[in-house]
Amino acid sequence: MKKILGIFFIYIVFVLQVAAQQERQKLYHPEADAQSEIQAAVEKAKKERKHVFIQIGGNWCVWCLRFNELVTGNDTLKNYIQRNYEVVHVNYSKENKNEAVLASLGYPQRFGFPVFVILNEKGNRIHTQNSAYLEEGKGHSAKKVLEFLENWSPTALDPKSYKQ
Repeated sequence: MKKILGIFFIYIVFVLQVAAQQERQKLYHPEADAQSEIQAAVEKAKKERKHVFIQIGGNWCVWCLRFNELVTGNDTLKNYIQRNYEVVHVNYSKENKNEAVLASLGYPQRFGFPVFVILNEKGNRIHTQNSAYLEEGKGHSAKKVLEFLENWSPTALDPKSYKQ
């Protein structure tokens, strides 16, 4: 009887772990109105003097999930993003390819996924980043990601920040 209870307990723990992992991986939402989310981020960025960081991908994309784990699990990256960007995750999947939104962003999907688009506080696209250049091993390089974020931050593009 103890053996059966032990096996049952292990099974329950396993099922709960799988369910928790699936819930964490719902980073992208096919039902979301991406255009409205981007517009709200632009409005907030303008008030807070930030840029908008758009991560395009899907829950099916292991590289998209790995990137998100890196930037949310690394305090340096997480804090830098919070100070300088409003973040929007735009879904690309068979349920919703967000074709009109991606067309308005210059067809960033041509680079594969994840792909990143930076908008300034006015909502103008200022950069599209192929994530392959930020990869290292089976993930992304924290150093390369931070450098990318720094290069497209509001401060980096502010002429007042350059010494004369």
